[in-house]
Amino acid sequence: MKIVITRKIPPSIVSLMEDGHEVYMWDDEETVMPRQLLLQHAADADAIFTNVSDRIDKELLGRAPRLKVVSTMAVGYNNIDIAEAKKRGIRVGHTPEVLSEAVADLTFALLLGTARRVVEADRYTRAGKWKGWGPMLLTGQDVYGAAIGIIGMGRIGRGVARRAKGFGMHILYHNRTRKPEAEQELGAQWRSLEQLLSESDYVVMLAPSTPETHSMIGPRQFAQMKPNAILINTSRGGNVDEQALYDALTTGKIWGAGLDVFETEPIGKEHPLLQLPNVIALPHIGSATIETRLQMADIAARNLLAALRNERMLYSVIG
Repeated sequence: MKIVITRKIPPSIVSLMEDGHEVYMWDDEETVMPRQLLLQHAADADAIFTNVSDRIDKELLGRAPRLKVVSTMAVGYNNIDIAEAKKRGIRVGHTPEVLSEAVADLTFALLLGTARRVVEADRYTRAGKWKGWGPMLLTGQDVYGAAIGIIGMGRIGRGVARRAKGFGMHILYHNRTRKPEAEQELGAQWRSLEQLLSESDYVVMLAPSTPETHSMIGPRQFAQMKPNAILINTSRGGNVDEQALYDALTTGKIWGAGLDVFETEPIGKEHPLLQLPNVIALPHIGSATIETRLQMADIAARNLLAALRNERMLYSVIG
């Protein structure tokens, strides 16, 4: 059977799929597989090994009559037309759980880095601007003992809360359903979204990408936040209205933002948010540790192969 891999992955993972199968891999680690090339190879593909950057939509699925499985090297699958895949009997696998702690680490790193202006201070030093100690030079915000509001208390949210507990933070959370285990283990307190926004020094967006969460944080929500508040988003870019965020940052409605995700990725250097000194912007590297990415690739490959053998996948969205 033919397997299409849309991004360069380690040889050890490719070798898992080469046994008895024809494998085509887009041999570039950083650039997205060109759309026309993806459509061309999907036409006779039995399986696609994909990632968050690829658009596996109705058009592509309609051009892939042999396709049996789409396996994404990610937790989220909003780039895949799930309804269309289900209609066509195409199985879909993903890679949850394995990346939760890595993303929680990166989320808290962004929180600390934004609060203490780490990237800005590094650039200041490298540019030769440091002339001596100043009482208010590059002062930031306190983290220890501050209030953190976590939107989305899933596995990653609980991981962030555990780290916040170590910093003596007051932990608030908003979730569609209460999480008694998190409340008991971490001392987390449920709040309505409005309450969380008004009480938190740090608002951490970890909600999944759904029609309900699209632009969940917009002009009205920024108006409810503290002027010293910092927004951290390591969920999906579409969960935050980027124009509203830019306006909030430039008018002093909030103090700063740490972002690992954007509505359209990748972004160019001309993106408005990249022009602001009170923003740390990362290239969607929440799960980017060597160990985690290798585990994700391994699970995605094993999901794909299981589906081709008509066996149960390790983690499935469909089938």
